[in-house]
Amino acid sequence: MRFLLKNARLLDPGNKTDIEGWLLVEDMNIALVGTSQEGHPDVSGVEVHDLQGCWIMPGLVDMHVHLREPGQEYKETIETGTRAAAAGGFTSIACMPNTNPCNDNAAVTNFIISKATEAGYARVYPVAAITKGQKGRELTEFGELLAVGAVAFSDDGVPVADASVMRHALEYASSFNALIITHAEEPSLATGSMNEGVVSTLLGLKGIPNACEDIAVFRDTCLAELTGARLHIAHVSTKGAVEIIRLAKRRGVHVTAETAPHYFTLTEEAVTGYNTFAKMNPPLRTEEDRIAIIEGLKDGTLDAIATDHAPHSVLEKEKEFEAAANGIIGLETALPLSIELVRQGYLTPLELAFKMSYNPSHILGIGGGMLKKGMPADLCIIDPNVTFTFKKGDLFSKSYNSPWLGQKLKGRAVMTIKKGCFTHKKSG
Repeated sequence: MRFLLKNARLLDPGNKTDIEGWLLVEDMNIALVGTSQEGHPDVSGVEVHDLQGCWIMPGLVDMHVHLREPGQEYKETIETGTRAAAAGGFTSIACMPNTNPCNDNAAVTNFIISKATEAGYARVYPVAAITKGQKGRELTEFGELLAVGAVAFSDDGVPVADASVMRHALEYASSFNALIITHAEEPSLATGSMNEGVVSTLLGLKGIPNACEDIAVFRDTCLAELTGARLHIAHVSTKGAVEIIRLAKRRGVHVTAETAPHYFTLTEEAVTGYNTFAKMNPPLRTEEDRIAIIEGLKDGTLDAIATDHAPHSVLEKEKEFEAAANGIIGLETALPLSIELVRQGYLTPLELAFKMSYNPSHILGIGGGMLKKGMPADLCIIDPNVTFTFKKGDLFSKSYNSPWLGQKLKGRAVMTIKKGCFTHKKSG
């Protein structure tokens, strides 16, 4: 395919540029990039898209997704999950290993890659389990899993509770320069169903204190410092965790971190009325924590915005609060919720491109995140001003467990392009 995208704002985090310009795609790659002042080359007979008022970013990269396949296809499949990703502007996603069977061996990793290739909507990078069966005891075969396409290791969904096992995992990973992604949680404190505080008391629900996350983040950053390994902290939700990570980075620890849109847009108040669509792990925290998460994104303590896309059916969500499953879908709402940080002046559009494209791609080591001649044409075209109602009937995901159902959102991906092909195009 050969087409021209013109009159757009080009946000290129790889080259740290923010310009008005155009981009020519040819043979699956970016062929030429230029400014509006330069004018574009003669493109007679070439498909032209006039993108006045839109932004072009490198394809978004989500480093924390649950695709549920194999084993829980009634919640999501690799095809529906990657189609939802494309609708949200994502061209690459990393999927967590808590499938059934767990992704702790080469056969499951190969299966995921094969199914994703068949679907074609987004690049899928499997994250393999740290321990066999995610049981926290015996390490998986890191070398074998990396060889067949795993990009990192995590027991996400459950923490590696034994510090000696986590130390060995970090040491083992460092021999491959591989990434460990930690689900930071102290299990003995994680026995509640929402944040511990005033709201949990009023609702009569057992809470989970901030210390549950803070203790685990401190432990794992200390172990990363001890071993010299690469550590990534998943779904950061507390003020204390942000500060621990900030201090660890100042000490030179090889640590990166992500948060999710629900942690900088919602608080524990969303649980009022026993709303299971606001139940997640880690839980929604206080306004003080929400502001600290935003500050962490602003100053670079938090490197990436990930969705922690966690689809569940009505079987798991529409029940009493304490028995309901944790998690919400996020692939189709992450962009408008994150654009709100730009609208409120917390991030520039270019900084948003770093958080949602360049940084996650480089943490995972998959390349990309730049608008450069010769690079694969993985692109996200965004209309930051379009307003829409987020409706169940418009979802591409198989599940609809989202606290934003029925709400008006502003800004969305209007086109998503992977390897020069349109994987999503919003009509109208």
